[in-house]
Amino acid sequence: MGEFELLARDGLARIGRFSTPHGPIETPALLPVVHPDLARQPVHPKELRSRFGLGAVITSSYIIWRTPPLREIAEEKGVHGLIDFDGPVMTDSGAFQQHAYGHVEVTHEQILHFQGRIGTDIATVLDIFVEPDAPREDAARGVAETTARATKARADRAGLLAVPVQGGLDPELRRESAAAASMTGDVLAVGGVVPLMERYRFADLARVLIAARPGLAPEGVVHLFGTGHPMTFAFASLFGVDLFDSSAYLKFARRGTLMFPEGSISIDSIQERVCRCMLCAEVPLTEVAGLPGSERERRIAEHNLLVCSEEMGRVRQAIRDGTLWELAERRSTGHPALAAGLRAAIRGTRIFLPTEPESRRTLRSTVATTGLRPSVIRFLARLDGFKQGRGPYRTLPFVPLTTVALRTLPAQTRDGATLDWEVLRPVGAVPIELADVYPAGCYLAPDEFDARPRAGGFGEALEGLAVDRERDWSPEWTRRQVDALIAWRYGPAAATALRAANLLGRRSPKTGRLRRVERDGVILFHVGTDGLVRPTWRGAQLLHATLPSPASRVVVDADAVPFVREGRSLFSRFVIGGDLTLVPGASALLVDKDDTLLAVGRLLLAPGEMGRLKRGVAVRVIGHERGEEAEEPDEDVAADPGAL
Repeated sequence: MGEFELLARDGLARIGRFSTPHGPIETPALLPVVHPDLARQPVHPKELRSRFGLGAVITSSYIIWRTPPLREIAEEKGVHGLIDFDGPVMTDSGAFQQHAYGHVEVTHEQILHFQGRIGTDIATVLDIFVEPDAPREDAARGVAETTARATKARADRAGLLAVPVQGGLDPELRRESAAAASMTGDVLAVGGVVPLMERYRFADLARVLIAARPGLAPEGVVHLFGTGHPMTFAFASLFGVDLFDSSAYLKFARRGTLMFPEGSISIDSIQERVCRCMLCAEVPLTEVAGLPGSERERRIAEHNLLVCSEEMGRVRQAIRDGTLWELAERRSTGHPALAAGLRAAIRGTRIFLPTEPESRRTLRSTVATTGLRPSVIRFLARLDGFKQGRGPYRTLPFVPLTTVALRTLPAQTRDGATLDWEVLRPVGAVPIELADVYPAGCYLAPDEFDARPRAGGFGEALEGLAVDRERDWSPEWTRRQVDALIAWRYGPAAATALRAANLLGRRSPKTGRLRRVERDGVILFHVGTDGLVRPTWRGAQLLHATLPSPASRVVVDADAVPFVREGRSLFSRFVIGGDLTLVPGASALLVDKDDTLLAVGRLLLAPGEMGRLKRGVAVRVIGHERGEEAEEPDEDVAADPGAL
């Protein structure tokens, strides 16, 4: 079985490294389809790597097998020698030809053994292609036969194996096929979807991925067959697709069509310099349109490849920046069908939640569905539970949360009754103590920039209340905010238990935001720019004594205990259990099997992924008995007398 190492992520989307005999594939990656007859390949495979940065390719083992001259060379020099490419090569098996023409002249055993003989890095099972709208009985037979073939192929092949996931539009069959493929495949290839993409049925494509995704093993590399248009890369990556392949760059070139992340344009309609990439700067598209046939085709294919490569780079950067949803939303404005696909994805929010990060740097509204992203849905669901037993709330108008405004808020009426305040944010009405918490605190929406100050504004909201406009921060508000943040992250019972710990909040004198929680001068929690409390080593000790196992814990295998104690990162293969409610980016208490506290760390993997990925870090240690790293950049903070 192959090994996949997760390096960075944004929800299901992953930056990873997949090892192959001819070197690693950095994911997400586009594998251009290369014709095995180089006379029919306008862009030489070597150039795909050297000029376009595309380090792996896919070619057809079936075309090689059925073409004697190609077959002879491949059996003598291997598939890498045949196509003159020294990077990773994946081969398909002829399933699409079998579907298109009704049959192929080779058995699934023969084509698998042939792929082995020609030295492919990733061999593909000859599956049964199931049309999206096939009757359930036909789809079920296709899934059963594909599963049987994959089981035999796994027994016959020691090398990397791609196993297709079929099932048409039937959710149950897709789940069944995904689970079966995960038992035998290194690459889990979602198939039978090319007709959906050709007909712009992106909503159905989303439904296929929603059904299949939970059954796909996290240690497997997810491949989406035939996804080669750059407008779809961000959309598919939301579902954790790691590998893309397509001959679209060449098919579009043959009919004179230019590919862009926003859509496609006929080159014959171009009259302006709409692209100034390095290729179009060399020969403008208006001139390419008039070139002789073969030269014109090659130039358009090169343009399409460059656009695809650049867009894949944007997707990877968005994953690193935590802005993939935003990129997918922007791309969805390129075509109504893609917007429908994004809406269908949002209706499947449940599949994203286990790996949805605890926070991101920002959340910017780009389309009408921004407020339905998984992070917002999760926040609102938690908010309903948080408000139980609190309030009634007084609602502040939609105004910027300035230091002056916050510190003048009264905590009580003149008769001593407690006041609970909430402020209108793009996600809705949020208790003022949670106003900085992600995503409420970093949600930028049009209303915020379009709203005009209302007559009376903030002052009107305070009318009739005892307000000291000259006072500094109220100790009562600081106490309540610390209490609320601990309750938000660790539950009301933990907040109640920690009230006896004499905790002190410290705020930034520049912004007035809570930045630290201390006791006797020792920092127990940092409060990040995402508004969340994150424990230091001392804070972890306090939480460990307060929270019952397995809450907020990741259990470390005995072999890794001494390394974690010293501050080394915890690798996935050394995780033996933990709190399944944790998500990537969350802080966790690292303990041994006897619940002895070893360290505190931040999760890279979701609990359901830990132990299954055999390579890579699961939790980065940020604090332990011998020292800890700063969670936030050092910032001057002012002591606040409010104690919890």
